[in-house]
Amino acid sequence: MRLTKFTDLALRSVMRLAVVKDGDDPLTTREVAEAVGVPYTHAAKAITRLQHLGIVEARRGRGGGLTLTGPGHRASVGRLVRDLEGEGEVVDCEGGSPCPLRGACRLRGALREAQEAFYAALDPLTVADLVASPTGPVLIGLSNRPPG
Repeated sequence: MRLTKFTDLALRSVMRLAVVKDGDDPLTTREVAEAVGVPYTHAAKAITRLQHLGIVEARRGRGGGLTLTGPGHRASVGRLVRDLEGEGEVVDCEGGSPCPLRGACRLRGALREAQEAFYAALDPLTVADLVASPTGPVLIGLSNRPPG
């Protein structure tokens, strides 16, 4: 299975936010974008989606920034990927040129099962699991901000 670039970016953003320690200043969207190596506008779209999912909280103004919510730290990676990827199927049988086999095809069902097995393999993992050592220290090092 292949994740969309949007889902990949959102997961990397969540991982970077997950390693911000209590007491540290929250990161800005621009800092997250720089840390994960994407344009600001792409990161902003991903952060907005993560806010709608209740994974990220954004505060404006002085002392503001992005923080991962409690549910964000505990989120199942499988659930998060499902939410970010949407309800789409691996193949588009109904698109602009519908497949002539769509009424009697067994491939669509097999691919749907494979997709669900892929998500199910990610279900036991949490965001906290993804940032355990050695990944966490590397993520912290991606920031231009000095540790503190």
